[in-house]
Amino acid sequence: MDIFEGRITSCGFSSGDRIVVGTWRNTPFGSFSDIMWAKPDGSKVLIAPNEKIANYISSLYDFDIIKIEDLKIEHSGSMMKVQTKDLNCHFEWSKGVSFLIKKRPLWFVASIEYFFGWLIFGTKTYGKTKNGRREWYAVDRLSKLTLAKAEFKKKNLGEYTKFHP
Repeated sequence: MDIFEGRITSCGFSSGDRIVVGTWRNTPFGSFSDIMWAKPDGSKVLIAPNEKIANYISSLYDFDIIKIEDLKIEHSGSMMKVQTKDLNCHFEWSKGVSFLIKKRPLWFVASIEYFFGWLIFGTKTYGKTKNGRREWYAVDRLSKLTLAKAEFKKKNLGEYTKFHP
């Protein structure tokens, strides 16, 4: 089982764009960041730092476009800026709440957390990838986005809206 530890930040914009940024501090590939971006026309874009990571991620999920680009990430407290060749994002979030029990059995993540994750956030904590691998997203902290901005080629993607997977 491959274990990735890090943060997932996701949001939608009034343009219809949906952006998910993964900032991973501990993975089988070392630390890295990636962007999964669903455009309003339905096309899905992966921006990854190198071909090895792009191949791994695209073996799990479908993408129409795969870009290998440097991702510059700036963290400061509850703020993160993400910069690629053409895409710039700025996120801020609340202090959030931590789960008291950090290690939970996978059956709990796949059932109890799945139910509440779907009910509250419209997200899944368990599923199967396109190549049939089972995956779990064990959440250890929840933080609400308080600000999200994104520009593609200096064009604003609009207001931050509720994320609709």
